[in-house]
Amino acid sequence: MADACIEWYDRNARDLPWRVPGTSAWAVLVSEVMLQQTPVVRVEPAWRSWLTRWPTPAALAADTPAEAIRMWGRLGYPRRAMRLHACAVALVERHGGEVPDDLDALLALPGIGTYTARAVATFAYGRRHPVVDTNVRRVVARAVNGLPDAGPTTTAADLVETAALLPADDARAARASIAFMELGALLCVARSPRCADCPLVARCAWRAAGAVPAQGPSRRPQGYAGTDRQVRGLMMAVLREAHGPVPRPRLDAVWPDEVQRARALAALVTDGLVEPVTDDATHFVLAGDRPPPATPV
Repeated sequence: MADACIEWYDRNARDLPWRVPGTSAWAVLVSEVMLQQTPVVRVEPAWRSWLTRWPTPAALAADTPAEAIRMWGRLGYPRRAMRLHACAVALVERHGGEVPDDLDALLALPGIGTYTARAVATFAYGRRHPVVDTNVRRVVARAVNGLPDAGPTTTAADLVETAALLPADDARAARASIAFMELGALLCVARSPRCADCPLVARCAWRAAGAVPAQGPSRRPQGYAGTDRQVRGLMMAVLREAHGPVPRPRLDAVWPDEVQRARALAALVTDGLVEPVTDDATHFVLAGDRPPPATPV
């Protein structure tokens, strides 16, 4: 299975900048964080801009969390920008500004979870680890287990099952990991899979069982219009453009519903993305963007 996927990947892989040989481990880490819940087409220009400004962890750590949030722009889920900043600080403090190749050291970094740690160790350093995202889980569920899809979350069993499919050689195992992922992203998709083009079609257990579709209601994408998430995004846009405290009325102007506005702003403060500048919460800034205290005369 790994050999078939690698052969297919070598012919069909997308030309993505973070896959270019010689790409730094930091650049790979940034790409993995940005790609969480965000399409490649939106990530690529943001990734290039980020690495141009902060080519190393030390460069980002020397800047403020507010600048990381500003640079994140409209990628969505801006807490990822804060996690990247915290990770950069930890890399400077613990690892001399270098991204470690050890899985346990990666897992110990702030904001780096099971998937991201294994992805960086595998794709940046060529280590043999099971890298399991939604795409990989779907490929394994269908080709190996004959199921239309995997469960809702990654489990320890998924890691064990995927690890068993990897070649023994580290470099080839890393190649297999990215091949499984690409296959799930391009061919073995959730809806309307392109089975005729799949290198596993002849051995796919799901196809052999009749390719029975998943039973029960399908999971619909979460809406955006009118949600608290939209209101938070509008407020964040105002704060990103500002270079100084933003008065509450400017934030209030983004949305007509007072209750929803207050709830969205409170959530931004709770998440640590926004800070009130004054005790009476009349002015706000992005996290880490507080003006310096006035010098006594």
